[in-house]
Amino acid sequence: MVGRHGPTVLAGGGLNRALERNIHALQERRRAEAASASVQEKVAGAVTRFSGSMRFVYLHLALYGIWILANLGWLPGVRAWDPTFVVLAMIASVEAIFLSTFILITQNRMAALAEKRAELDLQISLLAEHEVTKIVAMVDAIGRHLGVASEAGAELEEMKRNVAPEAVLDAIESEAEPNP
Repeated sequence: MVGRHGPTVLAGGGLNRALERNIHALQERRRAEAASASVQEKVAGAVTRFSGSMRFVYLHLALYGIWILANLGWLPGVRAWDPTFVVLAMIASVEAIFLSTFILITQNRMAALAEKRAELDLQISLLAEHEVTKIVAMVDAIGRHLGVASEAGAELEEMKRNVAPEAVLDAIESEAEPNP
C-alpha cells in the first residue's frame, strides 16, 4: 500500500513471508494462465486491449474524419469516392461485428478465470471457517479446563458447530425465491 509519504512497510521492514509466498504464487499462476492461452485467445486479447485504448480512438478519429471530410468535398484536391457513405457504413458495421466477437472471446476467457478464482476463494473461506470453528472449540475447552467463565453461552455453542455450505446455499436460495 502506498501512502502519501511512500509505501507502507510492516514493522519488520517487509511483508510477512507467507504473504510474499502467496503473492509470488498468484503471479506465477497468472503467468501460467497467460502462457496456456491459445493463439486465438492471445490474438483476441491483443485486439481487445488495442480496441479499448485511446490510440484506437485517435486512429478512428483520423481515419473516419478524413473519410468524411474527403467525401463531403471539404478536402481540396481529393475527389469523393463514397459520397453516400455506404461503404463507410459497411466498413464500420463489419468492424463492429469483429470487435464485438473479439471482446466476447476475451470476456469469456476472463469469466472462466474469475470462476476459478471464485472457487479458490470459496474453498479457502470454507477451510478458514472450519479452522476457526476448531479454534473456538479448543479455546472453550481450555477456558473450561482453567475454570474461566464465558458469557457467550448459546452463541458459543453455535460457533463451535461446523457450517454446512449446502444448508447456507439452500437458505439463500429459499430467501431469494419470489413468493407467489
